[in-house]
Amino acid sequence: MGHQVIIFDFSVIRGLWETRVKKNKERQKKEKERLEKSALERIKQEWNLILECRKKGIPQSKYLKNGFVDINEKDLDTYGKTPQLKKSHALPDGVNKEKNKFIFQLSGEQWMELPDSLKEQTYLKEWHVYNTLIQTIPAYIALFQDLRVLELSKNQINHLPEEIGCLKNLKVLNVSFNNLKSVPPELGDCENLEKLDLSGNMEITELPFELSNLKQLTFVDVSANKFHSIPICVLRMSNLQWLDISSNSLKDLPEDIDRLDELQTLLLQKNKLTYLPRALVNMPKLSLLVVSGDDLVEIPTAICESTTGLKFVSLKDSPVETIVCEDTEEIIENEREREQVEKEFMKAYIEDLMERESTPSYTTKVMLSLQL
Repeated sequence: MGHQVIIFDFSVIRGLWETRVKKNKERQKKEKERLEKSALERIKQEWNLILECRKKGIPQSKYLKNGFVDINEKDLDTYGKTPQLKKSHALPDGVNKEKNKFIFQLSGEQWMELPDSLKEQTYLKEWHVYNTLIQTIPAYIALFQDLRVLELSKNQINHLPEEIGCLKNLKVLNVSFNNLKSVPPELGDCENLEKLDLSGNMEITELPFELSNLKQLTFVDVSANKFHSIPICVLRMSNLQWLDISSNSLKDLPEDIDRLDELQTLLLQKNKLTYLPRALVNMPKLSLLVVSGDDLVEIPTAICESTTGLKFVSLKDSPVETIVCEDTEEIIENEREREQVEKEFMKAYIEDLMERESTPSYTTKVMLSLQL
């Protein structure tokens, strides 16, 4: 017997959720101030000191005075000046410095473009650029042949250069919540790409057929765009395990969707689907299927009665009038930010759902209570 969960659309409780977030932050601030003045904070400091001393092999006689922990002793290294302790201390620092040397990080709205000095650091293996006003990625990115991770989320990027296809060793590309309207076909030359995130760009309608060459892809997220159908190239990604194409304009699914025989998670909520093809039953590894059930008039019975343990989640709109808190418009200024909030909410829900061994076989009404 398969597992079916029907819940209200999370947009209904978004207002309440945001209100709780705001109140929770205020409570956390007050609690932090209270703890700083309480005995609990001192106990915590003592316990952390004991743990650190034990880790370094420092005898109790060094940090106990008359049976009480001396938290005024800040410099624990004064008791650990043996060559062995020095060596164990220096090793992690050296490893971290070596690792950080290959990682480039940049954030903040003061950045309108990438720094000129970046083009000289072609040995980098990771870029992490987020929350900036940068609009373009320079063509010299082709020089970064060792690049493995390219994280460019939440910027103002409006196009990707064709030179991105020169990154043969790239494994992760995240350009979510930017201003992309298309993807260059040269991206199909990144033959080792494993994760592709194009979510939240709002304007992408199609993917080039050349992306069919990305046979190593296991994760594709194209949610919050304007796809009217699942791109043909996606159906040819033979190792795909996770596909999120929610918040688009899908009206139907291809009858040959079962060619994605490695797919485990398929997120279809917030589309315009009226039916689900029976081919979904033929996907042996599909373990989580999420849809928005209000427009669906036909669901194969075999999906709900699947013997593979498929978790079928149908999000239902609530007849109750949407509740909007007074600060909602201040928190969510536009549709892109709204999608970000909903995506984070849905991510938390799915992570919780995936951790459960089983779900109710049928639920007509579920009240979601969040402890934030």
